[in-house]
Amino acid sequence: QVQLVESGGGLVQPGGSLRLSCAASGRIFSINVMGWYRQPPGTQRELVATIGSDGSTNYRDSVKGRFTISRYNANNTVYLQMNSLKPEDTAVYLCILKQSGPDYWGQGTQVTVSS
Repeated sequence: QVQLVESGGGLVQPGGSLRLSCAASGRIFSINVMGWYRQPPGTQRELVATIGSDGSTNYRDSVKGRFTISRYNANNTVYLQMNSLKPEDTAVYLCILKQSGPDYWGQGTQVTVSS
């Protein structure tokens, strides 16, 4: 089994920054993809960014140039640095781990961008 624990959400003004963290524990394979999805109020879950164990990254277009995903393989932690936040970034942000077998999800952390 795998557990994912997120932290770092909160309330921030437009133009501000937040850094999300997600620590994975349990049976984690060396080849995997970790990342972040978000679910804005009343809408479906959407991909934000992913990063492979080889360091390859993928971002949704609306966050390119503002968000940066990174990971520290030694402790199976993935980070999402979010800058220049906009009200439309408001959502529950969920961490995901993809590897051989089922996908694993964190419990989610709320990010609210509002003045």
